Amino acid sequence: MFDFLSREPVHDPLASPTPTAGTEVKTTTCYMCACRCGIRVHLREGDNGPEVRYIDGNPDHPLNKGVICAKGSSGIMKQISPARLTQPLLRKPGTERGAGEFEPISWERAFDMLTERLGKLRATDPKKFALFTGRDQMQALTGLFARQFGTPNYAAHGGFCSVNMAAGMIYTIGGSFWEFGGPDLDHAKLFVMIGTAEDHHSNPLKIALSKFKRQGGRFISINPVRTGYSAIADEWIPIKPGTDGALFMALLHELIASDLVDHAFLKRFTNAPQLVVLDDCERQGLFAFDPDRGPPGDGREPHNKLIWDKADGTVKPAYPEGIADGCDPALEGHYTLADGTRVAPSFQLLRDRVASCTPEWAQAITGIHADRIRKLAREMGETALKQAFELPIPWTDAWGKVHPTTQGRPVAFHAMRGLAAHSNGFQTIRALAVLMSVLGTIDAPGGFRHKAPYPRHIVPNYRAFNSPEMIQPNTPLNAAPLGFPASPEELAINPDGSPIRIDHAFSWEHPLSAHGLMHNVITNAVKGDPYRIDTLLIFMANMAWNSSMNTSAVREMLNRKDEKGEHLIPFIVVCDAFQSETVAFADLVLPDTTYLERHDVMSMLDRPISEFDGPVDSVRIPVLPPTGQCKPFQEVLIELASRLKFPAFTTPEGGRKFADYPDFVVNFQPAPGIGFLMGWRGKDGTEHLRGAPNPKQWEAYAKNNCVFQYHMPETMHYMRNWNREYLDFAKDKGWRQKNDVVQLALYSDTLQSFRLAAQGKSAGRQPPDELRARIDTYFDPLPFWYPPLEEDATDLAAYPLNAITQRPMAMYHSWDSQNAWLRQIHSHNYLHVNPLTAKAAGIADGGWCWVESQWGQVRCMLRYSEAVEPGTVWTWNAIGKADGAWQLAPGADEARKGFLLNHLISEELPFDGPKGGKTISNSDPVTGQAGWYDVRVRIRPAEPEEPAESYPQFASMPVVPGVLGKAASVLTYFAGRKK
Repeated sequence: MFDFLSREPVHDPLASPTPTAGTEVKTTTCYMCACRCGIRVHLREGDNGPEVRYIDGNPDHPLNKGVICAKGSSGIMKQISPARLTQPLLRKPGTERGAGEFEPISWERAFDMLTERLGKLRATDPKKFALFTGRDQMQALTGLFARQFGTPNYAAHGGFCSVNMAAGMIYTIGGSFWEFGGPDLDHAKLFVMIGTAEDHHSNPLKIALSKFKRQGGRFISINPVRTGYSAIADEWIPIKPGTDGALFMALLHELIASDLVDHAFLKRFTNAPQLVVLDDCERQGLFAFDPDRGPPGDGREPHNKLIWDKADGTVKPAYPEGIADGCDPALEGHYTLADGTRVAPSFQLLRDRVASCTPEWAQAITGIHADRIRKLAREMGETALKQAFELPIPWTDAWGKVHPTTQGRPVAFHAMRGLAAHSNGFQTIRALAVLMSVLGTIDAPGGFRHKAPYPRHIVPNYRAFNSPEMIQPNTPLNAAPLGFPASPEELAINPDGSPIRIDHAFSWEHPLSAHGLMHNVITNAVKGDPYRIDTLLIFMANMAWNSSMNTSAVREMLNRKDEKGEHLIPFIVVCDAFQSETVAFADLVLPDTTYLERHDVMSMLDRPISEFDGPVDSVRIPVLPPTGQCKPFQEVLIELASRLKFPAFTTPEGGRKFADYPDFVVNFQPAPGIGFLMGWRGKDGTEHLRGAPNPKQWEAYAKNNCVFQYHMPETMHYMRNWNREYLDFAKDKGWRQKNDVVQLALYSDTLQSFRLAAQGKSAGRQPPDELRARIDTYFDPLPFWYPPLEEDATDLAAYPLNAITQRPMAMYHSWDSQNAWLRQIHSHNYLHVNPLTAKAAGIADGGWCWVESQWGQVRCMLRYSEAVEPGTVWTWNAIGKADGAWQLAPGADEARKGFLLNHLISEELPFDGPKGGKTISNSDPVTGQAGWYDVRVRIRPAEPEEPAESYPQFASMPVVPGVLGKAASVLTYFAGRKK
């Protein structure tokens, strides 16, 4: 009997489930955000088969340990969403894209259409097919499909998410935040979080933060907005968006000037002592090398470099002589080699770079007082160096030196899109990675720790496709569409320097675009820049709404036609589980399953859920049958690949190699013994990490909470960039192609190789003349701060405010704001503005206002908030909806009160001046990261006679055939049921 006044919990959420009569409990992996927690799904038999009763966290899962958030528990509402698509749809002949008029078709007809169309493209011009996917977790499969098709036009969501974070850190320290590494809060004493909202790594970070604060750790949040995690910070330091790089440069200035740097770490584990050529020549800015030891070191073979030994005043090879006992590599000074070449250690160049980056300089940019910057630098340095500790864990470095203990540096950092989503984000994140490095925190206890399969080599040994002559009919590409260029020779460009790819990724416009530029695909395809495509396949990306930087224009472009009346993008295929805004613009709609209805893998070949102490991968196993005629997109790709007879999917006799997606996961091996899953391999399932395929591998995962975790010995837990035992282990298990050390790149000779080409000092590929200055400026081998590129095209006096978005904790993407439970938390969004700013503009709390940029305007409601710095306005993203989309009721709050900030953003900027007519992507010039947070705005009150609804509004979307519907039954789910 429930006791109303009892303090005893109704149930123990960590206890093993005890199914009641008629119920069954199955485990799988959540997908209500990208955190990928383990969940228990409680089922009961309904009138039409099994139904979800409720979802809770799995206490036996290593990631979330039973913790679940509002999103995770609301997966039941996603499963029965009225917006569920349940059958393939074909646009009715003669109807306009966007009108949403479809007729149901069979899967067989859909497959026949795609096989015929794609087969013709593959047999004639494979690059006319483009595959771009949203927030999926199977890029190892989608990338393989594109490569086997032979098209370079493939990318996932990273270019408009956080490619700056990934590339900026991987090119500097060999790993990055979130899936591939993070803060070690178990050993930290100071935690500094910058530009992070509530989404990435949500539940595990909450668990870690709670423990960290209970243990007395100090938490500082640096963010324009104090929400989510920042609300529990011991100190909030507001900062102007896009200026974090200036703060990091000033912190480096203070740390170096105060000698609060880890000298021993810099000398042995970074390229700080390595000598850089200063003379004006073809190797200016590159590292000096010993010609007797072979070719010069570069991004692929980095180790033939030199240091200056202060002990005897001579030049020595950096490794191993430069780190031998008795050698003292110089970090500062200027020297001359025997041939007269002037050189200096790269750390000296870093010191010179930050010399002028004083706290006063940064104060004028960031809005943070100079004294606070000095105090922050001192707190970081003194905590890292003066509160250091040692763990009794011995390890051996790559050169054979035995370290009897492991040095702890108890300052941890975490950062995400607030740094990444700016056109200056790559160099900003480089600055943060260098800051972490000079404090000695990389893969050290209490600092930043890698997660397998990282760290990667710098530059990772994954070369992206870059050979235009390899685009041949019925021929797979000779390399993956995505990768990590190490020099201009690895760019995806034609002999004339023009881009090979439709999104201009890996071109001179965006050379290190590791994740592609999804946000530019539609614009470039419509312009035919650099060519026209035929078929665009979009999976799980709402490109006609919140996933585009210029929503209204993109919607028009999706329906734009040429002078012959033909669509400029002839055929658009959309695969989604829900009736999103983009579905209306499709020619063919493929209904996807939910995460509760499909097999899926979080693989070491892709984006695993590894922990600090070892690799972890996980799976999803269906707990429900597919709704209606839904098929997992993975199955669609396997079917198409088999029908199109891709070599990797075809037997030597020409037959089908894989029966379905689960069969593919078990039996596909990119290398002997290496597969999508590393647990329970071998014929009998007794081998782990590497082994022959196991036909019962899925069953093994099902019996083990859908997760496999491998605990490495303590001797491999830390210092993995240089840990010989780990480096050998990682190579043996197929995580790394080499067992080379991963020296931290405070100074990037990779970037300098592009700059030398732009300066005309190097042989080989040269950028177009109009891009030389751009490459020369932004490919600086040392981090630096520059204003976001949009500011050059903006009247800053007319548009004085920065505008940004954040994800709300209760919602992840647009798919969540149609969730019946989560809508009760947020049914619409407001523009949050500091009261001083709003009152100065004459706008009341709760009043309607106009927000204007040079690109567009929106009308929305405004709320006062002290938790935002006065020069910034912000809102939750993706809550605003088009009327009729997602099967929301006519006039729903999401459509009439909610709004999109996207209408104020442009995906392109003027390139050769406001009157020149040329444009370039509104993205980071290094990586192509979308500059979502660079827009400048102004606000004014709406007039009393104006409609009390958001602007712009669009024609209501009709109901498409086959949607699940039944909205009225959602909120009464199981109410009054006896069984």
